[in-house]
Amino acid sequence: MAKKSSASVEPTRDRIFAATQELFAAEGLAGLSMRKIADMVGLTPMAIYKHYPDKDALVDALMLDGFAVWEARVRKLSTKNPVRWLELFFDAFLDFSITEPRHYEAAFLLPARHARRYPDDFSAGRSPALNMAYEHIEEARALGFIDNTPAIEIALTQSALGQGLISMYRAGRFASEKEFRATYRRAMRRGFRQFMAIRPKTAK
Repeated sequence: MAKKSSASVEPTRDRIFAATQELFAAEGLAGLSMRKIADMVGLTPMAIYKHYPDKDALVDALMLDGFAVWEARVRKLSTKNPVRWLELFFDAFLDFSITEPRHYEAAFLLPARHARRYPDDFSAGRSPALNMAYEHIEEARALGFIDNTPAIEIALTQSALGQGLISMYRAGRFASEKEFRATYRRAMRRGFRQFMAIRPKTAK
């Protein structure tokens, strides 16, 4: 008895999303269309609508996939020093934007309908990656390293600075990747200093 092909075994919804990822990686949002995806999967556009009702649903799926990849990176960060963890967090964000630009774009730049919105979604803890950052901010605060600025404001300020610099790099405003990486790290560390307490306690 002949074995079924991987395409016939793989659920149709998964095949559609895999084609969406491939097309997005090659052409970005501008090249994403239901007709192109249908051609890649061997379906009619109407058949795709049974699994994804519209292009917006595919964009939402791409966004969630991008966040999943980003959050997996954050979970791998490991250090007992909460301030150092936060430095590693924003270094990881930098590396994510460069080494996986389409996943970064999907997570943070796509006009997705279900994108998390400030402040309610973040205050409600709907961002797993930022939840981890909040925990380390509060741990650093308890040790006396960080002032009384709310964790959500610290995260927003640093994220805005980081994304702004990344946008400049993506637009070709830096002479080289090396120069960009160095500038980003300096700026992020200087930005974080404004939230540091004057007399930190000694960590036990």
